[in-house]
Amino acid sequence: MTSPLDPIDLRSDTVTRPGPEMRAAMASANVGDDVWGDDPTVTALEEKTAALLGHERALFVPSGTQSNLCALLSHCERGEEYIVGQNAHTYKYEAGGAAVLGSIQPQPIEFADNGTLDLELVAAKIKVDDPHFARTRLLALEDTQDGKALPLDYLQEAVDFAEQKGLSTHLDGARIWNAAAAQDVEVETITSLFDSVSVCLSKGLGAPIGSVLAGSDELIGRAHRWRKMLGGGLRQAGIIAAAGIYALDHHRARLVDDHEMAVAISEVLKEIDGVDVRAVNTNMVFADFSAYSHSSGRNVGEQLAEHQILGPVGPASGRIVTHLDLPADTPQRLAQALA
Repeated sequence: MTSPLDPIDLRSDTVTRPGPEMRAAMASANVGDDVWGDDPTVTALEEKTAALLGHERALFVPSGTQSNLCALLSHCERGEEYIVGQNAHTYKYEAGGAAVLGSIQPQPIEFADNGTLDLELVAAKIKVDDPHFARTRLLALEDTQDGKALPLDYLQEAVDFAEQKGLSTHLDGARIWNAAAAQDVEVETITSLFDSVSVCLSKGLGAPIGSVLAGSDELIGRAHRWRKMLGGGLRQAGIIAAAGIYALDHHRARLVDDHEMAVAISEVLKEIDGVDVRAVNTNMVFADFSAYSHSSGRNVGEQLAEHQILGPVGPASGRIVTHLDLPADTPQRLAQALA
């Protein structure tokens, strides 16, 4: 009797679960009280991440949302603004925290097709020094953006532009590890350009929780106070910090495997009538299933679920995300479920 196939979850790279080795690292972690600043494993994670990212200091926080918010609150005062992409997480997907909790005004503009912000458009949105307007203080970018790694020459151009305009820079680098892997550069090549950077441990790297904010000693000092105010001070946090250290040590090099898996999935989808593969970027595949759903009379998400696959939930456009928990035969099982 054959056993049922293990479920495949293509919704996001946040769905990974810690394996036995990571769990062992967590179980054996040396811990203290991080609110008092004496959890040695948290300190080790912060020092390790700061060094990797090319910054003076880093701060461990529970989530990417809190990491980005601590950064925005540390860069901007009440009544000031940050320029950001219309679909960026720091604007669209983090509950308006900067505006609600910090009285910081977002100035969103549309992303270009490659995930960048047109610097001429950014320049046009910078407010003049006038009592009528919020002061423009910060340029916030996101890498990757919809899986697209921002061009390295653009990043340098953007931070040079910001400096010329008197703006600070923040990078939402939730998937910056994927960007660095795709461009075959050390992550510091990207992150050291920015005044602050938020990186995620629980996406492609596969830790169960946690993000890290890095920047100057002064900026992280301010962010540490904001973390406390936002409820992010944790006690024996070394248990979860140990997972982050394990992920940094063991899971960065394998991110190229996720990118190769995304390409393989895109190739099998291209062979299915009615499926239009729109893009494949790092570990994400974007496809339009509307013609397929129309011809089959089936909601593609419901059909995949019948085959133990969690993926695109609607009948039309969908995002597929690869990660370390996917079995090697994922492309074939996906094709069979849709055949």
